[in-house]
Amino acid sequence: MTTHLILQTSSILGTLIEHAAAISSANGIHHINSCAARLIDVDPACREEIVQWAAANRVDTAFINDYKPLADMKVLAMDMDSTLINIECIDEIADMAGRKQQVSAITEAAMRGEIKDFSESLRRRVALLEGVPASALEKVYEERLRLNPGAEKLVQGAQAAGLKVLLVSGGFTFFTQRLQERLGLDETHANTLEIENGVLTGRVLGDIVDGQAKANYLQALAQKENATPEQCIAMGDGANDLIMMGHAAYSVAYRAKPVVQEQAAYSINYSGLDAVLNWFS
Repeated sequence: MTTHLILQTSSILGTLIEHAAAISSANGIHHINSCAARLIDVDPACREEIVQWAAANRVDTAFINDYKPLADMKVLAMDMDSTLINIECIDEIADMAGRKQQVSAITEAAMRGEIKDFSESLRRRVALLEGVPASALEKVYEERLRLNPGAEKLVQGAQAAGLKVLLVSGGFTFFTQRLQERLGLDETHANTLEIENGVLTGRVLGDIVDGQAKANYLQALAQKENATPEQCIAMGDGANDLIMMGHAAYSVAYRAKPVVQEQAAYSINYSGLDAVLNWFS
C-alpha cells in the first residue's frame, strides 16, 4: 500500500517541503499550490516524527493511504459554530444582554467534553437568554458571524464533485437557514429558539439537536445517498461532534478542542476548511 503525505499551511510552504520529504523518505513531490504539496510514497513509520515537525512549523499534515477522487465521496457533514463559522452564536446573543461570560463558560465546558449532557447544557444557556430581543439574532448574523476561511471553496468543491453537504448544529435554525440560502447547502438541522412578543423566552422548541442527533442526521443522509462510512466526511470542533464524526472515515477536527483532535482521523489547525479538498486526487 502506498502512503501519501499531504502538507498544507496558511503561507507558502517553500523549503518546508524538502524538510518533510527528507524526514518521510518520500519518493516524489507533487506541488498542489503555493500552500499545499503531496509527498508520494512516504514511510508510514515516520508519522510520529512528522507530527512533531509539523506542530513546530505550523503545518497541517494528512497521511492518505487511499488517494482517490473526491467524486468517490458522497456526503460532507459539518458542524456550524466554530467550524463553518467563526463564532459560537449563543455566546454572541448572550453578549447582547451582558451575559456572555456566564453562557460562554458553559459552552466551553461542553465543547471540551467536561459537561456530558449537551442537551442540559444547552437548556441552561438558553434560559439565560430570556428577555433578549429577537432582533439580537439578526444583529449577531450581520455584525459578528463570518464564514471561516475556505468555507465557500469547500462547499462549492464538494458539490461540484457530486457530494451532498449537510450542516448540522447544536446551535439555532435562525443561523443555519440563512447559511443554507447563502451557500446553497443541501440540508440543515439545528435547534429552534422560542420567541414570543418579539423576545426570547429562554426555551427551545422541540427535541434538541445533540451529539446523537447529529450522528442520526448524518446516517440518514448517508443511507439516502447509499454512502458507506468510507464515502463520508464529517467535520467538527467540539465534543458533541464526536459521535457524528465516528460514522465517517474522514473525520476532521477543525481547530478543535484537544479531546476532538485526539479522536479524529485528521486535524486542520492552520489551513482553511478547503484544505480537505487537497486530500483527494
